[in-house]
Amino acid sequence: MKVLLIDDHPLILAALQSVIQGLGDGVTVSAADSGSSARETLRKDASYDLVLLDLHLGDADGFDLLGELRARYPALPVVVISASDRTSDVIRAIDMGAMGFVPKRATNETLIEALQQVISGGVYVPPMSMGGEHNAQFSQSPYARQVQQEARDSDFQTMPSLQQLGLTPRQTDVLHLLLKGQPNKLIARELGLSVETVKDHVAAVLRALGVSSRTQAVIAVSQMLQKQSGFQHSSSWHAR
Repeated sequence: MKVLLIDDHPLILAALQSVIQGLGDGVTVSAADSGSSARETLRKDASYDLVLLDLHLGDADGFDLLGELRARYPALPVVVISASDRTSDVIRAIDMGAMGFVPKRATNETLIEALQQVISGGVYVPPMSMGGEHNAQFSQSPYARQVQQEARDSDFQTMPSLQQLGLTPRQTDVLHLLLKGQPNKLIARELGLSVETVKDHVAAVLRALGVSSRTQAVIAVSQMLQKQSGFQHSSSWHAR
């Protein structure tokens, strides 16, 4: 497996490289210290299996680069690695197509398990508290207020288990592809359904999850899976 790290802090890159080797034998890790370097690396070799992207780069906005990578390499999973763990940033990254969001304060074990979840086709987001102390960290922009309200309305932290949702086999198939970020047209093509039928299944899945958008569905399912798998928390991987 080939992994590309994009971060402009040498110590962070070194720490990440060391931890990612723990994914198993045959893992090769390359590093890019800027947006331009990452573009050139992928231009020369687009056969990477996973990208880890810092949101704060010296020559590029991480969100802009995320959008660019998702547009140019739609099959390449991107996991955001960020010093921020704001709910607004998490939701924005997932909404733009990131397959995971790992705060730099995460532990070695959490990072490895998050990457394994992404590699296996899942999505990872960090546990998110919706309490007042966390909400005080939000900016006062209209976007942040909207995200904050959606997070409260969705009540991600009290969702039932996946087994309790009562989805039909076809709705489960649709959810699986929805979690991969596929639009309705691609889901319809892969499952041999009409786009209208897929829309009906997506609506049923959102109702079962108690959410109102695809992004909220991704986050809700990720939170469920984390509770079921019981992520561990011990020694920190990031440079201090």
